[in-house]
Parts: sequence; C-alpha cells; structure tokens
Amino acid sequence: MIQQPQYTPATTKYNFPPLPSLEDTTLPQRLIELSLRSIKQTQNRAGTTTTALYQPYQTLTEETLNPTEEITPAFTGQTTLKPHTIRLKPKPSPHPVIAIDVSSIKIGETNRGGILLALRAATVWKQKGTGYRYTRFGPFPFHITEENKQEITQLFNQHSRDTQEEEGAKRCFPSSLKISSAAMPTHAPSLINIQTRMTTLLERWIQTQTTAHTSNSLILLDGSLTAGTSDTPVTVLAQLLETAHNRNNTVLAFTKTTRLRANGTALTDLIQKTPSPCLLQMDGYPLSAYPHIRFLGAIYVAKLAPNPHSCAFRLDIDNNTPPNQAIEAVEHLIGNDLVTDGYPETLRLAHIYSTFTANEVIGIQRFLAQAYHIRIEQKPNIRRILFGPYAKGPQQES
Repeated sequence: MIQQPQYTPATTKYNFPPLPSLEDTTLPQRLIELSLRSIKQTQNRAGTTTTALYQPYQTLTEETLNPTEEITPAFTGQTTLKPHTIRLKPKPSPHPVIAIDVSSIKIGETNRGGILLALRAATVWKQKGTGYRYTRFGPFPFHITEENKQEITQLFNQHSRDTQEEEGAKRCFPSSLKISSAAMPTHAPSLINIQTRMTTLLERWIQTQTTAHTSNSLILLDGSLTAGTSDTPVTVLAQLLETAHNRNNTVLAFTKTTRLRANGTALTDLIQKTPSPCLLQMDGYPLSAYPHIRFLGAIYVAKLAPNPHSCAFRLDIDNNTPPNQAIEAVEHLIGNDLVTDGYPETLRLAHIYSTFTANEVIGIQRFLAQAYHIRIEQKPNIRRILFGPYAKGPQQES
C-alpha cells in the first residue's frame, strides 16, 4: 500500500530518490482490513452487486470541510498580549526536514445509504545536499454506512484512549490543568463528519510513526497544535509531541488561515510591514481557549521568505521546546528548505502529493466498477428539476 510513482520533472528543481529511512513505516493493519472489508460489503453473497454509485454534484475534500484549518476562537484577554519581533538568519544544518500531509475526497454516495471516500497520505523529506524525496501511502477507499461507522470510530477511540497517551498528557501539562473528558470521542460521528474523523486518524498515525522512526529532525505539520476536540484529543497530540521531544525532533505546525486576533487585529497583519525573514512572538496568551481546548504549542507569526511581499502564517512550535531552540529550529528550516512565498517547500509538496486529482478520482471509480461491479450513475438533481436555473446549494451542477 506504499507507492512511489516514477516522476520525471521538467526541470532539475526536484529530485525524488527512494526514502529508505521511512519505507519501513507500517500502517495499522486494521485500517487496511477495514478498507477492504467495507468495499466488499457492496457485494452480495453470490458475488454480484446491486450497488449503484451516485457521483457527487460537489466534490468534498478535507479542505472543503475545514476551510479555516483551525478550531480556536480569538484570544481572550486580548489586551494582555505582548507581541515582539524576532529577526531570523538562515542557518544550514545537516538535520533533515520532514513534512506530512493527508487528504481525503468523497467519491460518491451509494444506494445503500453509505458514502464512498478515499484517503491518501504523503511524506516529503529534504536534507542538506540532497534533493526532495517522498513516500505516498494509499489511496485507501472506504464504503462508510450507518452499520459499519461504529467499527471505524472504535478504531479511532482505541488509538486515542491508550493508557500510555494518558501518561504522556499528564507529563505535558501542569497538574493544575485537568484534561476534560470532552476531549475524548464517545460516539460515532454522523456520516457527514466521518470523512474528517478518518482523515485525522490516518494523519495522526503517519505523524506518530514518523516521529518514532526519525531523530534530530524538523517535522512539519499542516495545521495548528491546538487540541481538545473529538478529532484531536489532548492525549493524542500530547503523546505525539512527547515522542518527538524524546527523539530530539522539533515539531513545527503551519496554519495557512487563522482566525486568531490580537487587540482586534489579525495576527498575520501585525507582521506585514516587518522586514523578513522574521517571527512575531506572542506572549501573554492563555494555555486554553475553552475548558477542553488546549494550546500545545507556542504561537508565532512567521514571515519566512526574504521577499517583502511574501505571505505570513501562523506557526505553532511544541511548548516543550525552549524559546531559543525554537527560534534556531526555524532558522535551520529556512537554511535547509525553500520557502517560496513564505511556505516551506516540503510541506507544499506533501500537500500536492497527497491531494487527489480529477483523473485519479475517475480512476478510483473505474477500479471499483470493474473489481466490485459497482454501477456509476448520475443521481437526479432535485433542485435543478424544481428550480431550473434558479437552483442553489451543493446539488447545483457547475
């Protein structure tokens, strides 16, 4: 289930040789078994099928479901924030930069009341003096129904409620900060939310395996280090950061779109006129937003490209990392990796290699039709039938 397609770039900018350090990373066997079993459930006992696949009018990706990439509100007690600027100098380092990203896509709905979706992950590796390397995991197709969604959710719960994770969370927080039980998933989500849950499960697994099999590395994540929801329990993220810390890895999490404000101003706007590369360090913010929401990373605003018109991003760095070491880690990042437009190239490539293209969706549909005799049909557009050119909403054809 691990593939590295042959890729011949048009230029010599990228080089993707094999990645031996991460090829031994294994996915949970149950995840693969669930994928195969859920797809086989579309067939009856005779080996034939009456399952029809209705193509969606609007393809939903993980980014469509979570456009802000963030679960935290504006800071409380905004007047106590004390931002200050830190100038950065690129420092090349022999330590590798590793980026991880996972995407999901809805393939369609079935006449059995379920949805077909696919998951895929990508890990991109960059080290001084070498080109970019990558490994893909997947795609993993799933047929999710009301009958089997509980089994899939239990897999997530088993992953997030491990006793070792509980101990890791206790070591990551002061005793005065109690971990709310609301941070743990207690029931299966609706089919609308199951795609997000499955994507998070695969993403956390890849992140955990990467931090456990590497050392002295910069590990880049897509999103923030905020935890406390059913999709990202505090214990899961805390254990991930503790594993990385024990292996001398530094976790840097980039958020492309943030709703965080300081004194009514967006954090990314506070750094626009500052010469780059630089960081805007935020002091005085609370460790939690709600009783169950925790900030597990120190929050910065990063403007990493020397171009004065480059983009600024929210950057979370593991709270267990001393401030001086955190700043040095960012300097190693801009010294080892390209930061065109202010965004790390490894993380950009991880997104590209995990995202599904239109041709790949057609290929998955074709595979399911041939291997499992699923009929691909176009579901009648009720809104278009009723309202004609005045139809609006997700069922409207583009």
